[in-house]
Amino acid sequence: MVGRFFSGVGMLLRGFGFWGRRPGVMMLGVIPAAIVFVLIVVGLSTLAVNLAGITDWMTPFADGWVDPWPMVVQVLVGAVLFGGAVVFAALTFTALTLIVGDPFYERIWRAVEGSVGGPVPEQGTGFWRTVRDGLGLIGLALVTAIGVGLVGFIPVVGAVLAPVLGVVLSGRLLAMELTSRPFEARGMDGPQRRAILRGHRAQLFGFGIATQLCFMVPLGAIVAMPAAVAGSTFLARSALDAATAAAATPPAQPLPPAAPVPR
Repeated sequence: MVGRFFSGVGMLLRGFGFWGRRPGVMMLGVIPAAIVFVLIVVGLSTLAVNLAGITDWMTPFADGWVDPWPMVVQVLVGAVLFGGAVVFAALTFTALTLIVGDPFYERIWRAVEGSVGGPVPEQGTGFWRTVRDGLGLIGLALVTAIGVGLVGFIPVVGAVLAPVLGVVLSGRLLAMELTSRPFEARGMDGPQRRAILRGHRAQLFGFGIATQLCFMVPLGAIVAMPAAVAGSTFLARSALDAATAAAATPPAQPLPPAAPVPR
């Protein structure tokens, strides 16, 4: 299990390695990532500037409490609110970047497919399919952010559990969304994709968590996004090739019954 997890991390590293092999194609993926990154930073900065007023509005019940408890409650609420916003922003960044940069990222995953070998799908996922998937990811991001925010209110352990849970859950969502392109280009729907990836859950978590952590580094998301698209394609092709090999392997024939021992 641990080995498979780090194998997923290795898929992201292979994606970063694709910068050296196809820098021109990878550079195209920086453009939409940079545009969306600026928008996300503006949104989070606006929230940070107004966070004190928002937390004060949300905690009128603590106004009559003895100091320092009103301040403690406001800081706790502000930390949970901003943490949930960061989780939501990370997933929204991925969704919006894939929508804005769909033609650029299609070139990246096609280049990776070509480097792996085998037939490359002629048809892409399509712009409107990308929009639909992106909106679905934004909806899941909102639910995840709310869940992480509620966990943050758990006494004692909430402050530690919430960010860890946020990274894990958002990482899995990122991995599922990023690996969807090679499957959808082959006409595979969600249930088929989940069936093939079922045996690669540890790899998905490793890849997704590593990607999420890269996105949390200042300016890391801009460089990491093309690498994540490339790495997710490596991961998807690995799962597809394994499923194809398993389907081509004939089932083991049962052994003939043993001959009776003469008495």
